[in-house]
Amino acid sequence: MLSTALSIAMGLFVLAWVLNLGRLIFGPSLPDRVLALDTMYINSIALIVLYGIQQSSKMYFEAAMLIALIGFVSTVAVAKYVTRGDIIE
Repeated sequence: MLSTALSIAMGLFVLAWVLNLGRLIFGPSLPDRVLALDTMYINSIALIVLYGIQQSSKMYFEAAMLIALIGFVSTVAVAKYVTRGDIIE
C-alpha cells in the first residue's frame, strides 16, 4: 500500500514540476517566473524526500535539507535583485 501511495505521489509531483517548468519558460512576467522557480525547488525537495522514504535511506533527507537551504538563499537573492536591481548594497 505504501509503495502505491509513494508512486502516485511521485507521479503527481513530477506533473507539478513539469507544469512549473512551463510557467518558468512561458511566464507572463518576471515575478511569475521567480515563483515558478521557487515552486520547482519545493517540488524537487518533495521528490527527494519521497524517494528517500521509498529507499529507506537517511542520506536523501540530508540532501533535501541542503537543497532547501540553497533554494531559500537563491530565492532571497533573486527577490532582492528583482525589487532593487542589486543584490549587494
